[in-house]
Parts: sequence; structure tokens; C-alpha cells
Amino acid sequence: MKVKIAVCVACAIILQVTLPYLLPPLVYIDFPLITAVYFALQRDAVRAVITATLVGLGVDFIGAVSDGINGALLGANGFSKTLVAYLIAALGARFMLDNALTRIPVLAGASALDSAVYVGLQRLFLQPPIASFTETLAFRVIATTVVGTIVFYLLDTFVSEQATQRRHFAFRRRIARRRMLGRRKGY
Repeated sequence: MKVKIAVCVACAIILQVTLPYLLPPLVYIDFPLITAVYFALQRDAVRAVITATLVGLGVDFIGAVSDGINGALLGANGFSKTLVAYLIAALGARFMLDNALTRIPVLAGASALDSAVYVGLQRLFLQPPIASFTETLAFRVIATTVVGTIVFYLLDTFVSEQATQRRHFAFRRRIARRRMLGRRKGY
């Protein structure tokens, strides 16, 4: 399981850093946030916070190395992703958020909160704003929510132990059904 989480973290960081250079409109998709929210919804708060911290700090580190230290607010992504993951894990412990339909508003709210915390940290430390907050917030919430629902489905098939169990049980049910049909036909 730890290897799968490490692969997900590495893929999120690589996608976040490389995709905006290939297609500039993809800059609004926040793959590290999608990864952090996915693991926060798994009801393991410690794993969610550690994953969110690693993803956020990884993006901060690579962004600082590629852009240079000038103007970069190191740790802002790490802090905002960790805060969002902790809040979602706390909500997930109290409410049932595992449903596919409830994941969509949770992801949209997480994206809005992450953007607000990140911009708040930039303003707190007197960093110049990169773009208009409302425009960036709107595009980021829409893009992250749409892509995030697809990525959640992919992560469910790749990472989730429950999905693996469902596949095994489906295979067993299929075999049991074949045996029952064979008995009814008199084979």
C-alpha cells in the first residue's frame, strides 16, 4: 500500500509540474490537491495528512528549484494541502463522504479552501499576487472538480483495497453462479 501511495504522490507532483508547460490551460488543475483529498476521504487521518504534506512540499520544492527562490513562498502549498486534508479527514470521520456524488462538492469545497488559504498566506507574507483571485478561484474549482472526479475513479481502481476486494468477490460470485447453473441443468 505504501508503494501505491508513493506512486500516486510522485505522479501528482510530476503532472502538476509538467502539464502546464505542455498545455497552458491545464495550469488550473490541482493534481496534488486531488491526491490529498482522495486520501483524506479514506478515513485514515494520519495517512491523509502525511500524504498531503509530502505532495504540497514536493510541489513547493520543485517550483522553487525551477523558478528560483526569488518570489517563491516555500511551504505555502504544503501548509494549505495539509490543512485541507486534515479538515476533510475530520469531516469524513463524522459524516459519510465515501459516496461518489458527495465527493464532487467535497472536492469543489476543498479546491476553494485551498486557493483561499494559499492566497491568504501570500498576502500575509506580502507576496505579490500572481493573478486575479476570483478568476483563478473559479477556474481552479471547476477544473479541479471535473478532472478530480475522473481521477478519483482511476485511483479507486488502482489504490483502493475495497475495490480490490469487490473485484475478488465478483469473481467468486461468478464462479458460484456457474456452479449453481450447472447443478440446475443437471450437469
